[in-house]
Amino acid sequence: MTSTRTPIIAGNWKMQHGGRSGCELAAAIRRDLADPRGVSVVVAPPFTALAAVSAELDGSAISVAGQNMHAAGSGAFTGEISAAMLKEAGASWVILGHSERRQLFGETDAGVAEKTGAALAAGLRPIVCVGETLAERDAGRTFDVVLAQVAAVTATLAPSAGHAIAYEPVWAIGTGRNATAAQAEEVHARIRALLAETSVALAEATPILYGGSVKPDNAAALLSCPNVDGALVGGASLDSRQFLAIVAAAHGP
Repeated sequence: MTSTRTPIIAGNWKMQHGGRSGCELAAAIRRDLADPRGVSVVVAPPFTALAAVSAELDGSAISVAGQNMHAAGSGAFTGEISAAMLKEAGASWVILGHSERRQLFGETDAGVAEKTGAALAAGLRPIVCVGETLAERDAGRTFDVVLAQVAAVTATLAPSAGHAIAYEPVWAIGTGRNATAAQAEEVHARIRALLAETSVALAEATPILYGGSVKPDNAAALLSCPNVDGALVGGASLDSRQFLAIVAAAHGP
């Protein structure tokens, strides 16, 4: 990791811990977080637990994220949630374009870009997810796919926006497989080079996280890469000890 970007460790709880157990997990993370200085720690509970987890973490160094949002500020969108609603519930971040949203719910690059702009306009910090499927990687299309996903949101970003990008190879999410540190660094470096074509300042200011079966035993190697600025953690974020071990790895040796 470079010293000019604060590493971010974000836990995506997905469709788990949506009630009392979410508050218990948040409380455990808060209690056992030894020294958060130098690392931004974020948790993303389900919408049903967002306000309660935010209250549990109030006054701590841990931030809260929504797992998704609608681009509109309000309206007849049953079952959706707006950026303003996320903020009112205590969120300061939002995860956008996660591979599960793209693969299972048909989200497009254009739709993710629209949400990114809406999040930034509302004062939320988006974590924009990008990544290729196994078929796309095997076909040699990793860079074509990932860079197109990044390019779709680049126009909405600015060096001071407070956003992040998360590279999540779809084939490594929830599979127990993960990209090697070298594979992750290669893609992260290409993402940063693409951002630099718009603005060197944008490229230098944008944290690029890695996601995809990040665990305590591989976190240190991944986080040691020059262009890996943190992790978007799935399964390991559901166990406070594992999650905090990844946070500790972000501090370095």
